[in-house]
Amino acid sequence: MKRHAASACLALAAACAMWSPFAAAAVATAPDGAALSAWWGAPFAGVLLSIALFPLVAPAFWHHHFGKLAAAWGIAFLLPFAVAFGVAPAFGTFVHALLEEYVPFIVLLTALYTVAGGICVRGNLHGTPRLNTAILVLGTALASVMGTTGAAMLLIRPLLRANDNRQHTVHVVVFFIFLVANAGGSLSPLGDPPLFLGFLNGVGFFWTTQHLALPMLFVCVVLLAAFYAIDSYYFHRREEERPAALDPTPDAPKLTVEGKINFVLLAAVIALVLMSGLWKPGISFDVAGTHVALQNAVRDGLLIVVTLVSLTVTPRTARAGNDFNWAPMEEVAKLFAAIFVTIAPVIAILRAGDAGAFAGIVHLVNDASGRPDDAMYFWATGILSSFLDNAPTYLVFFNLAGGDAQTLMTTGATTLAAISAGAVFMGANSYIGNAPNFMVKAIAESRGVRMPGFFGYLGWSGAILIPVFLVTGWLFF
Repeated sequence: MKRHAASACLALAAACAMWSPFAAAAVATAPDGAALSAWWGAPFAGVLLSIALFPLVAPAFWHHHFGKLAAAWGIAFLLPFAVAFGVAPAFGTFVHALLEEYVPFIVLLTALYTVAGGICVRGNLHGTPRLNTAILVLGTALASVMGTTGAAMLLIRPLLRANDNRQHTVHVVVFFIFLVANAGGSLSPLGDPPLFLGFLNGVGFFWTTQHLALPMLFVCVVLLAAFYAIDSYYFHRREEERPAALDPTPDAPKLTVEGKINFVLLAAVIALVLMSGLWKPGISFDVAGTHVALQNAVRDGLLIVVTLVSLTVTPRTARAGNDFNWAPMEEVAKLFAAIFVTIAPVIAILRAGDAGAFAGIVHLVNDASGRPDDAMYFWATGILSSFLDNAPTYLVFFNLAGGDAQTLMTTGATTLAAISAGAVFMGANSYIGNAPNFMVKAIAESRGVRMPGFFGYLGWSGAILIPVFLVTGWLFF
């Protein structure tokens, strides 16, 4: 495990070093987004449709070949782009997607995934409505600190153990996905990938804390109240508990935590992300037209160090207790490489506004006078985030709203809040809206929970989440 992660980190560093001399000669002006046809967005649509459909219609094929499909879509964009505009602009576009967004994104996600995967909570408590609600509250609070992936991986197994003596537990996992794997991550760039992409594009670290606190509090309080009512019904009225002698995991007086050193490393991750937002030395490196700021390079390099330290100092028994493996990160790394490459022309076209091929989308989310319609941004971002991945969806609408962080944080604050809330909240509407959703589902099924299928889960989200989001949109956007 350690050798695998170290080799990947060294390969990434070596590749960046080898690109540098070639990249310096490859700088060229990228084509204007207004001159690009909408067809340049086809590879991006292909990636997202592949993510949405292949796991449903051909799961075995997808499991074995998703990396090849992702690479094929990336090549389907880069080769025609190089033929149409030249090798240098194509290479510059590739390097920009890699260094500006993909590398920082995947390095942070890997650090959070590794550090959280080294914290193992052992023991078992009694899964009463009060305890279950308390675990959901804890996970919701932790999600903005250690990421939705980290919080979900930390708490889903203790939650399942606490409820393995009950007959009805599907609702427990469903609400866990709603809250811990999605809505809870809305208060910081560490919480959910869309917000980290906003941070990489200039949105302040605490901006989301300030502007999404009230919508997040409303959504989470309503969902927690609904969960407590549903869980109480099953617990008290259905008399669903099995005899204590049949409990697969006997109750323990307290929980124990193994791998505590990772809490220190988690603090280091938070400090490094904060550092990159506060420290502005004004030094950058030009790589094929992409300016890599010194503070970002330092942050990413030290995050890799934190990842390797976590792998080195964490007891093997802690990772074994969490069934830790690299499969989820491998899938995210391969798919997002294709996403960030193929989204480049889409962003360029959107930034062209009315002059671009996607002018119809611009008109959809703006009123007759051309001003942003915040409610439309909330729902458009949210609906697409429900069935595509919420990180690239956020990036699309962020750029559709102008793509300038300083403007969006001030005069466009409600619009940016609507985009952020739509992406984070509505990633919970389906299994494919956010990466932790499928991870939680898979872990629950491995523990014997008969989770609803794709459309069954949509029934849960349609009945519970959509009414909450209707009220949320009316109150705040």
